[in-house]
Amino acid sequence: MKSARQIASDVQSGVTTAAAEVAASLESIRARNDELNVFLFVDDAGALEAARRVDERVARGENAGALAGVPIGFKDNLCQLGVPTTAGSRILKGWLPPYNATVIDRVLAAGAVPMGKTNMDEFAMGSSTETSAYGPTRNPLDPSRVPGGSSGGSAAAVAAEMTPLALGSDTGGSIRQPAALCGLVGLKPTYGLVSRYGLIAFSSSLDQIGPLAKNVADAALLLEVIAGHDPLDSTSLPEPAPELLSHLDDGVAGKRIGLVRELVEGAEDEVVAAVHRAAQALRDAGATIVELSVPEFRLGLSAYYLIAPAEASSNLARYDGVRYGLRVDAEDVAAMNEATRTLGFGAEVKRRIMLGTYALSAGYYDAYYGQALKVRTQMIDAFRRAYQEVDLLLGATTPTVAFKFGAKTSNPMAMYLSDVYTIPTNLAGDAAISVPFGRGESDLPVGVQLLGPGRSEAQLVAAARVLELADGHS
Repeated sequence: MKSARQIASDVQSGVTTAAAEVAASLESIRARNDELNVFLFVDDAGALEAARRVDERVARGENAGALAGVPIGFKDNLCQLGVPTTAGSRILKGWLPPYNATVIDRVLAAGAVPMGKTNMDEFAMGSSTETSAYGPTRNPLDPSRVPGGSSGGSAAAVAAEMTPLALGSDTGGSIRQPAALCGLVGLKPTYGLVSRYGLIAFSSSLDQIGPLAKNVADAALLLEVIAGHDPLDSTSLPEPAPELLSHLDDGVAGKRIGLVRELVEGAEDEVVAAVHRAAQALRDAGATIVELSVPEFRLGLSAYYLIAPAEASSNLARYDGVRYGLRVDAEDVAAMNEATRTLGFGAEVKRRIMLGTYALSAGYYDAYYGQALKVRTQMIDAFRRAYQEVDLLLGATTPTVAFKFGAKTSNPMAMYLSDVYTIPTNLAGDAAISVPFGRGESDLPVGVQLLGPGRSEAQLVAAARVLELADGHS
């Protein structure tokens, strides 16, 4: 499949049409969706109509947008007007949002063509897309393995060449981790850089929407399109979208990059080796590599699994069988609420709601949630100190390559450890990118992660581009 930038250029210049690109995307989806379970809903009619509008603009000599005719997949926690949106949960089966998420409006305005909604861990709670109420998504590189999560469907859509771009959300690593497991680029933006309006909330102080793509340039292009201030989101940064493509070839000469011990601790040997090769590639490109230890990163997992479930227990209280989604009738309102939530939520979502409610309850708030917030502050301070020494940080994205289905479902802690290297960035609200670099077990891709302070996306894409070239990608 051509890159998103190439498709947009070809459509705008008349080399091809949006209709032809959409037809090719639909053919790819039909070829493997039954096998991989990537798309929960394929919007054939909507995609063809959107493509027709793009082609009409081109025919009139208009600029059809930076993403003219580019097929794109949306994670199923992004609200799209009149399109089934479930967040991977039975409790929202059949719900049709009455509005678009801001990011969807922005990609439509840029000429992209929405192909449908991609599978995900239920309410974004998972690291393998195995908690979806609609069955797991399979990794296109090896269907016996997981694609990662919670944005596993979006990652699989790009890896299977169903769409050149997809949007995911990242609460504790849910863009970067599946990007690593599927051999893609995944970019988690600075908190507030991309509007969360229309994103079905998991943990509001951690959630962020971002791109999944085959290459760094396409990820940068999509982030340019979706970023920028949105008055509908009170946490949106009051500034325009950053310029990223113009910095793509800035390189890393003169940069100081910290190789973080805690971001490779416990990783498989092949993953550790890939990170060290990445460090050498950055050194060869003119960067100074500084070995760092940031012990606070070891506290990230514990803090995250108190803060995120606590916020989820509040956010998910709205699914009560009264206003939308599933309703299980019972003799009174309280019984109806209980029956609806019991049937509508899966085991992992129930586990996290219960954990979060407990952490917020009287007598335990200070010991658990309050303590986790203090740790989060320590994490932010640790990042700040690190970025006084270096410009960017380097480490692994995940401890392993893609693992087999069922390998970690019986052990929640083993599953949670899949995000041990990605969670610190979410707690700090900073930016990070995962880029494929080398191969591990069974010749599966390894993801290397670059982390930067808030608003450092231009530096991150430049450094990621250096690694992309060093790994043999043009």
